Formats: sequence, structure tokens, C-alpha cells
Amino acid sequence: MSDIPSFAYRLLWEERVIRSVANLTRRDGEELLALAPQASVKTQVELFLLEQANEALDRLRRGALQGAAVLTM
Repeated sequence: MSDIPSFAYRLLWEERVIRSVANLTRRDGEELLALAPQASVKTQVELFLLEQANEALDRLRRGALQGAAVLTM
């Protein structure tokens, strides 16, 4: 098992979410992602320009998104 990297606690505020999964390595994640297409795993994302971040957050709060909102630069 690899170490959990450190981060500034100020990142835990203002709508930020940090997720982790215990007992998995980076290689485990890479192997899982390689298998996902074979298992018919489908993801839904909606792209938003960085300037549309507030709109994305508003839609997330209202439950008006299906899948994940992804900000693009």
C-alpha cells in the first residue's frame, strides 16, 4: 500500500471534495481503468468552461446534472 500524500487543510473548504480509497495502489487503479471498457462501464460527464463553474455548481446543487461536471480550461 502506498502512502497517502499530504495536502493543505484549507482545501477542505469551499465546495471541494477529496476522495480516497484505502488499500489500493496507483497500479491497481490503472488496471481497473484498463478493465472498465470490457465490463461495459459507462461514464457520463458534462463539460463546462472554467468561466461556467458557477453554473456547474448551481446545477449540481439543484440535482440538474447526470453524471459528473467537468471543468475545462
